[in-house]
Amino acid sequence: MPDATRLPNVVLMNCDDLGYGDLGCYGSALNYTPTLDGLASEGMLFTDFYMASPVCSPSRAALLTGCYPPRIGFADFDGLPVLFPGQRIGLSSGETTIATLLSEAGYATQHVGKWHCGDQPPFLPTRHGFDGSFGIPYSNDMGRQRSADGGPNFMQLLNKAGVRVAEDYPPLPLLLNEEVLEAQPDQVSLTARFVSEGVRFMRANRSRPFFLYVAHIYVHLPIYVQQRFASASRNGNYGAAVASIDWAAAVLLAELRSLGLEDDTIVIFTSDNGSLAGGHGGSNAPLRGTKGQTWEGGMRVPCIVRWPGRVPARSVCTEIATAMDFLPTIAAAVDSPLPEQEIDGQDITGLLEGREPSPHDCFYYYTGTTLAAVRRGRWKLHLARNGQPVEELYDLSVDVSEHNDVATSFSEVVANLQTEADRARSELGDSRLGIVGGGVRQPGLVDHSVPLTEFNPDYPYYATEYDLTDRG
Repeated sequence: MPDATRLPNVVLMNCDDLGYGDLGCYGSALNYTPTLDGLASEGMLFTDFYMASPVCSPSRAALLTGCYPPRIGFADFDGLPVLFPGQRIGLSSGETTIATLLSEAGYATQHVGKWHCGDQPPFLPTRHGFDGSFGIPYSNDMGRQRSADGGPNFMQLLNKAGVRVAEDYPPLPLLLNEEVLEAQPDQVSLTARFVSEGVRFMRANRSRPFFLYVAHIYVHLPIYVQQRFASASRNGNYGAAVASIDWAAAVLLAELRSLGLEDDTIVIFTSDNGSLAGGHGGSNAPLRGTKGQTWEGGMRVPCIVRWPGRVPARSVCTEIATAMDFLPTIAAAVDSPLPEQEIDGQDITGLLEGREPSPHDCFYYYTGTTLAAVRRGRWKLHLARNGQPVEELYDLSVDVSEHNDVATSFSEVVANLQTEADRARSELGDSRLGIVGGGVRQPGLVDHSVPLTEFNPDYPYYATEYDLTDRG
């Protein structure tokens, strides 16, 4: 039974590019996920859960702050869709994160894994409420890595953003708090090292409430995995990475049981955006679209919540919920005040407990600073795609794969959703139409940004250059 005298611990597991159809409990017949399937049977599985962006930097900042990315200036990074090594932009010190909120409530806080909300010192996890951090500052394909013939020129992308590096990406940093502990680390070993750090943290803080944010590098490309998972996989290295995520969850959940904290911990599992799919092994089935798109497959993701005594076991939520809801819901759980700044997430405690409907009247699909679609209830109206206007209406209750445009048959619904779109634009903006939102805040900026590492040909790196050419 939960300890009524103790504030709940929070363990939040956030995957990288894991698709809607990649877990057994979401229909996968290829990937091995017994732990996560079991977690779903012990809590709530969401069918209509959204990230606030189809790519990682905006998505992760939205999860941490409870805000749509445009609100916090995190929708465009000097013309790039996500943050790259050495950029001048990061999460503003004026924003409140889940870690900030919980730290102020007396929690021990720890980040392990991927960050991707800025790699300059003012933007690192330890400047945003985390007592400690162990992980990489951005995606695992942003180190020194072979390039496929005819592939994108990443130096051009960096130079476009004003970042000057000697040759392509600098060595991939592995950070301990704010110090580069290693460069070009063995990626095969990283997930196990992150899990070990999570276990150490929980043991060290068993007598006080804690927040552990586990931000996996899987299943972002390139995928390096332990041979034991690769040998057992029916879905190549992708399936092996999914199995690694499941194993990591098993270790963390077993540690909670061993510490006697299982009933006193909110466990959340989700993904930062949809899968790349397209032959890489991932699946967003039965949804249309992929990472980077505002079709459902780009932004609707798996989400499982276990909260003993509060969330009914074997429950399924079919209403709209978002990662932006984590901050206000956790704030309510620990009786903490919300940030003074405007946020977009809602307290979904009633939804989790099965006694109230979704508090969301609408959900807005932003890609960068462009409003691309809006959803209300069963209806989703697409407004823009690839920078061009569209007007397509889908009834997600019967057409979740978005193949039957019914805009001409439901003109009143279209008109109502266009009104909602205008409301979003007035608050959050829409660069395609030249609209600046009245509720938009600025990101963090530094005057002189530099990459955290630089290549030294005489240094004994684990891997001078990663050998896989896949990039995500």
